[in-house]
Amino acid sequence: MSTSLLYHAFDVRGYEHINTKFSGGAVIFTILPKVFELRCSSCRSLKVIRRGVVNRKFRSLPIGNKPVWLSVAIQRVECLICGLVRQVKTGFADYRRSYTKAFERYALELSRHMTIQDTARHLGVSWDVIKDIQKRYLQKRFSRPKLKNLKEIAIDEISIGKRHRYLTVVLDLKTGAVVFVGDGKGADALDPFWKQLKRSKSKIDAVAIDMSPAYISAIINNLPDAKIVFDHFHVIKMFNDKLSELRRQLYHEVNDILQKDVIKGTRWLLLKNPENLDPDRNEHRRLTEALELNQPLATAYYMKEDLRQFWKQPNRRSAAAFLFGWINRAMSSGVRMLIQFAKTLASHKTGLLSYYDYPISTGPLEGTNNKIKTMQKQAYGFRDMEFFKLKIKAVHEAKYALVG
Repeated sequence: MSTSLLYHAFDVRGYEHINTKFSGGAVIFTILPKVFELRCSSCRSLKVIRRGVVNRKFRSLPIGNKPVWLSVAIQRVECLICGLVRQVKTGFADYRRSYTKAFERYALELSRHMTIQDTARHLGVSWDVIKDIQKRYLQKRFSRPKLKNLKEIAIDEISIGKRHRYLTVVLDLKTGAVVFVGDGKGADALDPFWKQLKRSKSKIDAVAIDMSPAYISAIINNLPDAKIVFDHFHVIKMFNDKLSELRRQLYHEVNDILQKDVIKGTRWLLLKNPENLDPDRNEHRRLTEALELNQPLATAYYMKEDLRQFWKQPNRRSAAAFLFGWINRAMSSGVRMLIQFAKTLASHKTGLLSYYDYPISTGPLEGTNNKIKTMQKQAYGFRDMEFFKLKIKAVHEAKYALVG
């Protein structure tokens, strides 16, 4: 095999081919380095003394379905500056790795289309080798995300398994990239992020969150100049939860069996948007009948549909007038659930109206959370939490299929 082929096919420079042999179904190329200066692999000093050689084999790109190994005698030198004995660097493989850089790139390319197990089986190596290749690549790219240009972010937690295990995720709403993954949920999980943000000297304009007191307090303390924008999906979800509680309460208070049956069958109908009611199942008629039988339930339902219009106003001034009007109507409705929810909205009106300064939400983060859960299922979980966090930071690059 010519030196040119060694360079172009296997990306090995500065070496020449000596011989080829076949052993155990594998192809083994013996190569030797050309004449070059001996340097310390750490300090790059030329003041070294030869201390023998070490025969090593490196896994390289396969030929067809045949594994390929490069056998090379690596010079050991003693550095007079460092005072240590080390192997000289090989340009085609990283330090303490048993595979070449070309093999590593090939494994990464396969990993974009195959699972770790499939890639390992195809290349004839262990699962841990492919996982190590992926982890090193992800560390280089995502271990220190750039935070300097952050302007608008979303914060939310995600459940990652049983026993109430959570991760807190911060998303850059401009690029869609996850910039931070913290352990647990609540304000404490964000402490490392605030330190990173302070070092980067980034100026955050707006933060989209739910109405969690812990998040609100953390943002006020660490980002006093940033606008807090309450996510409208979480607001409606909170209302739906309250509406479900009201329906359950009314069901137990009603004595008439017919009314009980009607109310019992409307749980999911109350949570649906009117445009999503299925006409083939007569869902609109069933919902109307239930609302006609129970005035408090009807009032709460129509107030929920009215509240959705808050995020469709032409400007902040109109939105403020709409919100204050809705709160007044809810307070005078006589329905305890509506009165309590109106008080909640009144105490959070600044964050609600901030939507008209920065029309952002945690919607993109919810989509990212779904990707994370899909990735976790396909991988049957992750034992290495650091590796899992790195995969999360790279999840925005997954377009068609997620692999674990």
